[in-house]
Amino acid sequence: MGLHRAPHGLRARLSPPRRSDPALLSQTIDLIPLDAVDPVLVEALLDRAFPPGRQARTAYRVRGSVAPVASLCFAALAGDGTLAGSIQCWPTTLTDAQGSRWPMIMIGPVAVAPERQRDGIGRRLFLHMLATAERQGLDRAMMLIGDPEYYGRFFGFSAERTARWELPGPVERHRLLARGPDVPDRAGMLGPGDPGFTAQASIPTSN
Repeated sequence: MGLHRAPHGLRARLSPPRRSDPALLSQTIDLIPLDAVDPVLVEALLDRAFPPGRQARTAYRVRGSVAPVASLCFAALAGDGTLAGSIQCWPTTLTDAQGSRWPMIMIGPVAVAPERQRDGIGRRLFLHMLATAERQGLDRAMMLIGDPEYYGRFFGFSAERTARWELPGPVERHRLLARGPDVPDRAGMLGPGDPGFTAQASIPTSN
């Protein structure tokens, strides 16, 4: 299958890049919308970046089959056109016992090719996504499952308001993190969100 053309004509490949000075490698990374890259290549990158069986993880059950938030999904292309990394975001919702719903953005997976994982690509993707979310008004309620030391230190995520959330699968509670003024600190079930997530969707709704 061929590639979708990136906005500036770059084409992604999965072959490892030539190694050189890490500082130079970091400078030659281009961030483009993820939908400019062939989905087959994105899935192949995820297969390389994560252990087998990633589709069985609880995060996949939380997001369900809804489409990602396209404006917050990005690919990192090296100067030679290699697909070096990607970040995806998904609409998700916390629903309490009364049926009230609190929409959020779930971040992940953040994938970096194994040979590029010391080049700062994942952090650059994450910061770019956060800046875009802020511009679009989509940063008021964000969550992820990940390393609390890393995501807390560099991006301000914490488990302070997630203790009463239920998930459709196992999770290490200290790794269930969130940030933003509209993150709900209440009991509820986390699940797929509205595929039409907008900046106004952070307002709680009731059935």
